[in-house]
Amino acid sequence: MTPQIRNCTTEDDFILLGFTNNHQLEIVLFPLLIGTYLLTIFGNMVIIVITLVDPQLDTPMYFFLRHFAVVEIGFTTTIIPKTLANMATGHNTITFFDCFTQGFLYFALATTEFFLLAVMSVDRYVAICNPLRYSAIMNGQICTLLVLCSWVWGFFLIMGPTVALFQMPYCGPNIINHFFCDNGPVIKLASADTRLLELIDFLIATLSVLGTLAVNVVSYINIVTTIMRIPSATGRKKAFSTCAFHIFVVSITYGSCIFLYIKPNGTSHLDFSKPVAILNTIVSPLLNPFIYCLRNKQVHDALRTVFRKLSV
Repeated sequence: MTPQIRNCTTEDDFILLGFTNNHQLEIVLFPLLIGTYLLTIFGNMVIIVITLVDPQLDTPMYFFLRHFAVVEIGFTTTIIPKTLANMATGHNTITFFDCFTQGFLYFALATTEFFLLAVMSVDRYVAICNPLRYSAIMNGQICTLLVLCSWVWGFFLIMGPTVALFQMPYCGPNIINHFFCDNGPVIKLASADTRLLELIDFLIATLSVLGTLAVNVVSYINIVTTIMRIPSATGRKKAFSTCAFHIFVVSITYGSCIFLYIKPNGTSHLDFSKPVAILNTIVSPLLNPFIYCLRNKQVHDALRTVFRKLSV
């Protein structure tokens, strides 16, 4: 496709190239994407509903999981419906304003997710490593404050760079080689010196990703060390099983984001970044409710209770 040259304006549309230029492959991907999106929404909605209606799940862990589920729904909804609409209609355009709104919500919700992952790992650390003081440490006020800070900082850190990028002139090509308005390919279209903005983006990504990853790593190292001291082999196996699934999801989330956003300039290959972005925007939000919550016996009991009430 020949790049379209525009006047310096903020009224034109951007063109998203999508997953692939292969129409037959898109026909295969479309129902898979719809199914994955609906399953992601359903799984996270189940978490929200049962943690609200079942008193047994009125604990800090499920309080954090409820907010995590809200973030996941918002995160995947920011990207997937527009992608599906473009695939269905064949019109891969997105307005200038919608593009920057999508980019802002994507990064703000992703940053909020990282902070919540760190909070959840600390919650599990306190519960397993300091159970006698758990109720005192993770009280209602502290839990609310931690969640509020996660949301506020997630949106606050992304607001400034998004506004700066939005105000830049775009006078050249308007084709984004991606399936959503990711910062990297959008910055490349700006008709201005973007080095300072790219540096700020890199620092924010490093702070939010590597900073919260460090909290997760330290928490899980302490958790595993404590589990090793459990005298019961069955207890150790059960605890290790749960931790292994959590670490798997955390690895996908952080690994994909580190590959996409924490790297030297000039090392990005967008065609290869697309499948990695799929892990981050589609696979991880689908796995999270099943890994963190729906495998839990308490959740199974709560679901049975809810279904019994609905069937009466």
